[in-house]
Amino acid sequence: METVSENRCFGGMQAVYKHTSKVCACDMTFAVFLPPQVSEGPVPCLWYLSGLTCNHENAMTKAGLQAHAAEHGLALVFPDTSPRGDGVADDEAYDLGQGAGFYVNATKAPWNAHFKMYDYIVRELRDLVQDTFPVNGRHGITGHSMGGHGALIIALRNPDLYQSVSAFAPITNPTQSAWGRKQLTAYLGDDEAEWADYDATILLRERGWNGEILIDQGADDQFVNLLRPHAIAGVVTETCQPAVIRLQERYDHSYFFVSTFGGDHIAWHADRLCGNGQAAVPAREAAQ
Repeated sequence: METVSENRCFGGMQAVYKHTSKVCACDMTFAVFLPPQVSEGPVPCLWYLSGLTCNHENAMTKAGLQAHAAEHGLALVFPDTSPRGDGVADDEAYDLGQGAGFYVNATKAPWNAHFKMYDYIVRELRDLVQDTFPVNGRHGITGHSMGGHGALIIALRNPDLYQSVSAFAPITNPTQSAWGRKQLTAYLGDDEAEWADYDATILLRERGWNGEILIDQGADDQFVNLLRPHAIAGVVTETCQPAVIRLQERYDHSYFFVSTFGGDHIAWHADRLCGNGQAAVPAREAAQ
């Protein structure tokens, strides 16, 4: 694993790394923020999955999550959104190919050679983070837009691996949205039965979640019809799933929206990841 950069940040360290992924069959880049509390021992870990066109850097530099993570003693992981490189399949459209992995395991050519983002996040990168960095066994996951879709499906399919989940303006029902049907057809084929494992609305109805879910959605989000928040809200009501779904007046789909409510999400995850004897050391004590 190659260290690309390291920067002191809110008493901790924000770093970027590159490694060769066996799952994606190419080099992958990811970022990790370690809070100052790691000087006292391993801390819980929160994963942030980014949206279309993004890479590891967007949320790292725009979401403003490090200050909140340092306060609560959480490590942050910012993966890339897809495999990349000259030998990796791509498309001229912004919403397919590189930068648009949709957190699925592609089964159709040419995408199946590299686009295994589900296994990369859930297995390979998780194992690498767990083995390399001072994090304990408690993990939460969140994300924005396509990344919110990724966070929800990954948590719902792996409740043994993640103790908390939230999302910012997630694509909640991709099997019924233009942000989903196009990509799922390309990556998985025409059989819609194969798509269900990558649709949070379907998964929540079928599997539920052992805990609460937090979703923030901008009321003035220009992509709200593609995100379909009403679909997952309907399942929450139908199944009596504990959840907090907040429609935020006059907020759009940008990182200004994410950064505004990022502190709420960090605190949400900290409440769930730092309990049961796993509480992190307050930052002011770790700095002494």
